[in-house]
Amino acid sequence: MTSFLIPAFLLLILVLVLLLRPLFFPAKESATSRRQMNAAIYREELDKLEADRLSGAVDSASYEQTHAEMRQRLSQDTDEADDLAVLGSPKKTIIGICIFVVLLSGGFYFFLGDASRISEKNAEKPMTQESVEKMVSEFAAKMEKEPDNLKGWAMLARSYRILGRNAEAEKAYARAGSFVDADPQLLADYADVLAANANGNFAGKPLQLINKALTLDPNNLLALWLSGTAAFNAQNYKAAVQSWERLAKQLPSDSDEARAIAASITEARSKGGLSPASAPVISNKGVSGQVDIALDLKPKIKSGDVLMVIARKPGERMPVAVLKTAVTAFPMSFVLNDALAMSPNALISQLPEVLLEVRISKTGMAMPEAGDLISKPQTIKVGTTNARLMIDQVRP
Repeated sequence: MTSFLIPAFLLLILVLVLLLRPLFFPAKESATSRRQMNAAIYREELDKLEADRLSGAVDSASYEQTHAEMRQRLSQDTDEADDLAVLGSPKKTIIGICIFVVLLSGGFYFFLGDASRISEKNAEKPMTQESVEKMVSEFAAKMEKEPDNLKGWAMLARSYRILGRNAEAEKAYARAGSFVDADPQLLADYADVLAANANGNFAGKPLQLINKALTLDPNNLLALWLSGTAAFNAQNYKAAVQSWERLAKQLPSDSDEARAIAASITEARSKGGLSPASAPVISNKGVSGQVDIALDLKPKIKSGDVLMVIARKPGERMPVAVLKTAVTAFPMSFVLNDALAMSPNALISQLPEVLLEVRISKTGMAMPEAGDLISKPQTIKVGTTNARLMIDQVRP
């Protein structure tokens, strides 16, 4: 916090010095006041009147009358307070401006800025293994004073597990009691700790916890992995393959985790003498129809443009099927089915409906680009054979 406030304070002082410079260093020659100016003008007029009298241009009676009137006006115009004194005390002005600027800048900073966050950020220090161990130890001491805080014991157990202190984690999970029983992820974590402490043996309580976790959440990733591992260790390779295949369906096909699971499945099939996974049956069920284009957009089509018909599951961004072909004469026919699936685990034939859209791209890239010709997305039932899609927009 100090490293920020010191430069900010110095910058504020610099601004105030520049702003108040005329008050700190007043001009050496005083400016002419209104009283002084009026007196000089009347003095000049009186001198001119005297010259006219001496030259005979004005007689004595007119001279006296005019002279008296001019003296009266001079007295009235110079009777007002001198305007140079209206400014008041420079010292009070300086103090007032300083207070105003400081309060205004401080108000803006604390309203729009975040002094506490800056202070916390600067106070942060890189976390070390020692500091983490100290924090967990302090948390454990606190939990000893709160034996009925089941959620706290579960948090402490996960902390021990992350640190690799499985013996302490097992005890903490046990003290978490019923709080663990309702959470499939905590059940899977607890089973993992118990199996690790038993040198990879899942018999007994670890397997019970895994089955309970899968009952609560059949797609829990850790529970599926542990279930497959337990079956593999028990030489029940068919059950291992089933668990791991369910796990693989939830992972991105190009991820390291998916490749590792695929290798484990292959090994289980090999050891169990199971036949290799058969290729998925390609279904002809999908969506077909025609694509047309608005007349005013036809001149925008160039040779080499690529037409793409894209099908998505409503509410998701990842396509389930994509048809990519060169632009020919319109209207163009299209067919989307499982043969054009983006993933064997997400097939258009398995969906009740899809969101269809058409795009004509200059580059054929998957990402939409400005200038692409597009249609409005339409929700169409799978099995439809007469869908009509109209390209009538230009992507901004």
